[in-house]
Amino acid sequence: MNEDQHWDRARWLWGLALVGGISFFVAVHQHWDGAAIHLWKTSGVALLAIWAAVNARSGDGRMIAAVLGFGALGDWALDAIGLMQGAAAFAIGHLVAIALYLRYRRPALTGSQRLLVFAVAPLAMLIAWALTRHGETGEMGAAVGYSALVAAMAATAWASRFPRYRTGIGAMMFLASDLFIFAGEGGALGKDVTMWFVWPLYFAGQALIAWGVVKTLSGEARG
Repeated sequence: MNEDQHWDRARWLWGLALVGGISFFVAVHQHWDGAAIHLWKTSGVALLAIWAAVNARSGDGRMIAAVLGFGALGDWALDAIGLMQGAAAFAIGHLVAIALYLRYRRPALTGSQRLLVFAVAPLAMLIAWALTRHGETGEMGAAVGYSALVAAMAATAWASRFPRYRTGIGAMMFLASDLFIFAGEGGALGKDVTMWFVWPLYFAGQALIAWGVVKTLSGEARG
């Protein structure tokens, strides 16, 4: 039995999550909407959350399952209820993720790594401001504030002991996805352009975050 088979329970859930998340881009491209489409959108990250829960061997494992669960709730709420409700669900997930990543801080960072960690939030806020500054003041403030929270999540993920080429890059992809949303909403880019980036970056980011965290926690539990 190889390493992946040893730590990974319910690999079929992981496969179903990828099918649900990747296939949803068809609905994005076709601009489909409706209750069934909202559930389809939720399926990818919801199945990642269930897969993470099945593989959880500690409270930390349940934390990443909760992060993904709030992400799935946000996916559904954004379209089925409203922007504020969806953003609130994502915000709770980001706060749980930040707490988890801080528990697994990397003992030492190189100078370039430290620079990136401290630069991500102000850069993201500046980009969000530039993309939304011609809109309403309240919307601009919400975009900047939310970008700060997502950037904090990405920065703490990058500074954590979880693998940078999975969890770290996944968190940065999540942040990039949100900035593309603001680019479309603010008119900096057409939505026919941003649709090619928002969902692929978001779902790939969530999948990489889940894979890196779950595998690391499972490996440490065995050790």
